[in-house]
Order: sequence, then structure tokens, then C-alpha cells
Amino acid sequence: MTTTLGTASAAPGEIDTGRLEVGETRDGSPFGLPVAVINGQRSGKTLYMQAASDGDELNGVGVIQRVVPQLDPAEIAGTILIVGIVNYHAFQVAEHRNPIDDTKMNRAYPGNENGTSSERIAAATFEAATRADLILDLHQGSTSRMIDEVRVRCGKRHRLHDDCLELAKVFGCGYILDQKGPDGQLARAAPDEGIPTVDPELGGTVGWDETSIRKGVEGVFNVLTYYGFLDGDVIPESQTRARGFEQYGAPGGGLISFQKDLGERVRAGETLFELTTPFGEPKAEVTADSTGILWRTRRLPQVATGEYVCSVATDIDDY
Repeated sequence: MTTTLGTASAAPGEIDTGRLEVGETRDGSPFGLPVAVINGQRSGKTLYMQAASDGDELNGVGVIQRVVPQLDPAEIAGTILIVGIVNYHAFQVAEHRNPIDDTKMNRAYPGNENGTSSERIAAATFEAATRADLILDLHQGSTSRMIDEVRVRCGKRHRLHDDCLELAKVFGCGYILDQKGPDGQLARAAPDEGIPTVDPELGGTVGWDETSIRKGVEGVFNVLTYYGFLDGDVIPESQTRARGFEQYGAPGGGLISFQKDLGERVRAGETLFELTTPFGEPKAEVTADSTGILWRTRRLPQVATGEYVCSVATDIDDY
């Protein structure tokens, strides 16, 4: 059976790429999101993947760029649907939010086909995503430094919580954040439609991180193998899971220096960072309120009073 996504159309055993048109630019030119359809020779499940719903989060694009050339539809059971770049306008200018409506795309799901620019793109990609049995929404930490993790955003009381956790464990970055996400996230909206969905956060800071991209590629192939798209066996490894976050801001203005590394365990009362003047004069030390893991930090050292500095993940266990 031929499978179509936008202008991409593939019969069993074929791959095709094309565009999913979702509107026009300011000069009236039509624009479309780059899409791919990999239609396996054998029947099976459908996987949907997307990247760059936040326009400066590029590592997911790097994952797709490396995964697709390795896929041979003759060896695949099932179908893989891909939107390679979701936030078209933000990607063009390397910004996080869609500059047309100043919206964070991953707060716009399930979207509105008659709404704002972001809502229309969200609606088009949500329609594609909800054709699938599993969803991977590839992200990264944008302007922050962050460990490689997979986020389960449906909430522990959701009927698909265990299925989403399993998908996160199979992806296998080493860390899972199991915390209900904000409204409008794809990983919140799609489980309501009965589709296990996770949000791999592949490293952080603006740029192109080869280490995180490689982890993402490995994660995608773990999923493809475990869920039967590819032959082989994958035994999911235990992951470090966090179920809470504590955020820390700057007590004053100046320059910060971290006393702990990303991924390092911290104990309550240990120093997380120091604040100094531009001349190195000490102003403050900030300590951890709880035991946990240094999960995320700001990228640049300069801060104003109250500005975000770092996050410690709490309620840690192995899953």
C-alpha cells in the first residue's frame, strides 16, 4: 500500500522525500516542511519522527540527516514518517520561537488549521503524527547546557504512562525526566490520542553537538529494532530517572562559576555555583536545597539578579 505525506509518496519497499505545504511566506510564496516516507517491504507499525519544532534546536535535524541514509526499506517492517524541520520560520533565522507569531511551537499542539502560523504548522504535523503507533519528538536544550535525556511528559496518572516510559527506556540516553509537561507539547497531546510519545532532549546549547547526535542516532535505531521495524534484539538498559526539578537563580548580578559538572550528583547543602564581581571579588555562594543531579545550566556566565542559573533534578531512581 502506497503511503503519502505531503508530496512524498512511497510504495512498499520505497523511500521518497517531499514537502508538506502549510502556508505562504510574507511575499506570497508557498512554503513546505521537508518530509520523508520510508515504506517498509513488510507490513508493521508506523513510527513518526520530527525535529526542530524549536528552530534553534538542531541536533534532532542531525539525527535525521544520519538515520535516513542508513534505512533500507527492503529490510524494514512497517512505515516511518518524518518531518525534518517543523518550525520553518524559526529555523530560517536560527531562533527558538516562530518569528511570525512569536510563539514557541512546542506549546501549540494539537494546533488549529485556521489559527496562527504556529497553530497551523502544529495542526499539520499533528495530523501526520497521529497516523503513527509511536512518536519521537527530537529536541535539545536550546540556549542551555543540558545532559542527554528523554522526557516523558504525559504525567504519571496518564493511561499511557507506562508505555511512554518504556519507549524512553528503549531510546536509552541514560537519563529520563518523568514529569508532566506544559499544555501544548506534542508529548502531552499525542498520548491523549493513544500514541506513546517521548521528547528526547539531545544535549544543549545552540549548535551542532556530534556526541549528542550520535546518541540520538543510536536511540532511534534502538527504537526501530525493539519495536520490530528492523530485525534484531535490543535489551533496554536501566536508566537514571528524575521526577522533579529545582531551579536556581542568581542572588545578584555578576559572573557565575559552577562547582559541579553536568550529570554530577549533588547533596543538599553542597555549593552549586559561586557569584563574583568582574574583578573576582566573591559576592555569594548558592547551595543545593535537595540531593539530586545537576541536570541543566545556563551557557553564559554573566547574570542579573534573579536570572536563571541551573536546575537540579530530584526524586532520583533507576528505571
